[in-house]
Amino acid sequence: MRHITCLAATLALVLAAPAYAQSDEAQPAEDTGASTDGTFTLGQIVVTARPPEGLQIGGETLKADAIYTFNRNTLDDAANLIPGVTAGNSGGSRNERLLFVRGFDRFQVPLSIDGIRIYLPADNRLDFGRFLTPDIAELQVAKGYASVLDGPGAMGGAVNLVTRKPTKEIEAEVRGTLNLGRDAEYTGYNVFALLGTKHDQWYAQASYARNFQDHWDLPGSFKPTVNENGGERDFSRTEDWRVNVKAGFTPNATDEYAISYTKQEGSKNAPLHITDTSNASLHNWSWPYWNIEGVYFLSTTALSDTATVKTRAYWNKYKNLLSSWDNRLQNSQALPRAFNSPYDDTAYGGSAELAVKLAERDTLSVAFHYRHDEHTESQTSRPGFTTPTFEPVQTSEERTWSAAIENRFAFTPALSMTVGASYDWRDTDRAEEFGVPLGQTGANRLFSFPLRNASGWNAQGRLEWVQGATALHASVSSRIRFPTLFERFSSQFGTALPNPNLKPERATNFEVGGSHSFGPIRLEGALFYSHLTDALVSVIRTDAPLLIPGVTTPLNQRQNIGSADYYGGEISLSVQLTQAFQAGVNYSYIHRTFDVGTPAIGTIRNFKLTDVPSHKGFAYLSWQPLGGLKVTPNLEFASGRTTVTPVTANANNPFYYQTGGYVTAGLRADYDINDYLTIGVGGRNLFDKYYVLTDGFPEQGRSFFASVRAKY
Repeated sequence: MRHITCLAATLALVLAAPAYAQSDEAQPAEDTGASTDGTFTLGQIVVTARPPEGLQIGGETLKADAIYTFNRNTLDDAANLIPGVTAGNSGGSRNERLLFVRGFDRFQVPLSIDGIRIYLPADNRLDFGRFLTPDIAELQVAKGYASVLDGPGAMGGAVNLVTRKPTKEIEAEVRGTLNLGRDAEYTGYNVFALLGTKHDQWYAQASYARNFQDHWDLPGSFKPTVNENGGERDFSRTEDWRVNVKAGFTPNATDEYAISYTKQEGSKNAPLHITDTSNASLHNWSWPYWNIEGVYFLSTTALSDTATVKTRAYWNKYKNLLSSWDNRLQNSQALPRAFNSPYDDTAYGGSAELAVKLAERDTLSVAFHYRHDEHTESQTSRPGFTTPTFEPVQTSEERTWSAAIENRFAFTPALSMTVGASYDWRDTDRAEEFGVPLGQTGANRLFSFPLRNASGWNAQGRLEWVQGATALHASVSSRIRFPTLFERFSSQFGTALPNPNLKPERATNFEVGGSHSFGPIRLEGALFYSHLTDALVSVIRTDAPLLIPGVTTPLNQRQNIGSADYYGGEISLSVQLTQAFQAGVNYSYIHRTFDVGTPAIGTIRNFKLTDVPSHKGFAYLSWQPLGGLKVTPNLEFASGRTTVTPVTANANNPFYYQTGGYVTAGLRADYDINDYLTIGVGGRNLFDKYYVLTDGFPEQGRSFFASVRAKY
């Protein structure tokens, strides 16, 4: 009943009121979000910091120029340039690249492409290394404060990839990069091509990006181990490509309607832990395919001089296959640990956002989001054996809703306040599993878990003062995120006890910050604090043998008993002395503490937060000594981070330790042959630094690249 009431209230606002376009700053109703830099503004989300210019690295935004100059061809690598954002490595056999936003992980920070969320309904274990950046005009990262108008799930922030849009009658670009290893040997390539056209009332564009990695090289100081002999990193081969086709209709100065189709396909292997040989940790896994496909419709329509409505609708398809092999040759699947596990997921939904300019300084916005997820999985165990075991298809279905309202009021031309609230709810319609239901005996069979719905409120506020070259702000935001199907229902290969009653986690985020320009110098910074409640903790259920006949050992179970505190600060400095000289540096500090709490039943295993360094930064110079030559050296640095050894002899008391910090140097030199053609060379980790982000998985050593770029 409460869901119907919320929906009715939202529809009443939609029907009763005119609307007005809402963004991070007040804008006239006739503004359609048109962009002159090739950014597809219909696909943007709300970020509060000023977008950077050219090569600058903003507090929340990274433009295509910086992504290209620093040769950051995947999402994790590009986002790592932004202060407060940390790239990581999942370790283990999944070979996933991670992102942390002020300490919040991939489950707590949603990822979108053009404002459409990318969500894997089973476990949302997104691999950020699979998302390519050459066709991206802008990378947005909302940190802590993510507008409720943009949808549910942004407990710790939001990441959005904004694609490109044509800006002239004929627009074309072709780009190719040859990647080389420590000794300048071939390691792979990436290519990109774009063709677009823009006219008074319509535009169209198609782009293609491909990244192929034959292998990457370990640093020269690496000492061979039982699992890795050095040189070329074993099982580091990956392949990804993406195509995007977009067409838009702009009938007048205020309205825009666009439809976009995106398809990306990938495959990857998984390097092994360099020293661990235990059966519990040594998996020979590969992903023969990891694919995403989607169709999106986006629009903005001015209903009157003071009203605008924005809509988004989408259909997404996600498919991947995980294969487990008997050995490192990956040529046999006959042992009990071998399997093929395909996922086939579908999502569809949409959103509507309306805004009303109630007065000259008062804007009210409402938004409604709906999403339907369907996940199907199955497994073939020992597919290479004479009698393989086949599981039936298991299906799970969920619907997620969000109704939001936000008001922006300007007290004076310089001082404004934004307050917002939303109500999110999730209905679980189906949750199937193949096995033996809890507390029962007998043969494996298809059954359904108990279905539980969940809901929660979000609220936020932001005060902003902008006067000339100075901007100051203070904000507070309290947001939830719903646990995934995996967290609630997965048995994790017989080691976990499901918990359908898990509640949403919540984070309350506080921030104060500002920016100021001193002529050619711009300074930007923020202090932040986040408090987490109802955080998920893995509890050891020693009573598991009493609950499940035949079980003789304790099992893990996730429970909402944890709390945490994250706090720190960020600062960025950029300098544009002349057209030929630019420099910048950013630094972020974060400290995290976690209280695991006390479970009603069970005990707590040894647990610490991992993967996020206390100190992290990036610095660069861009110098154009003559004509078309530009040289850009850079440094990336981070302190050590906590990591954990594999689960071996004592699973209840894992060993945590600090990795070493690192400083890596990079360099790029580009030469403009003419207005249309540029060639470039460069390198990463030039001093071949050996470092690890997670136990047992060293990062890439020295590498080089050579590129050519043609633009029209």
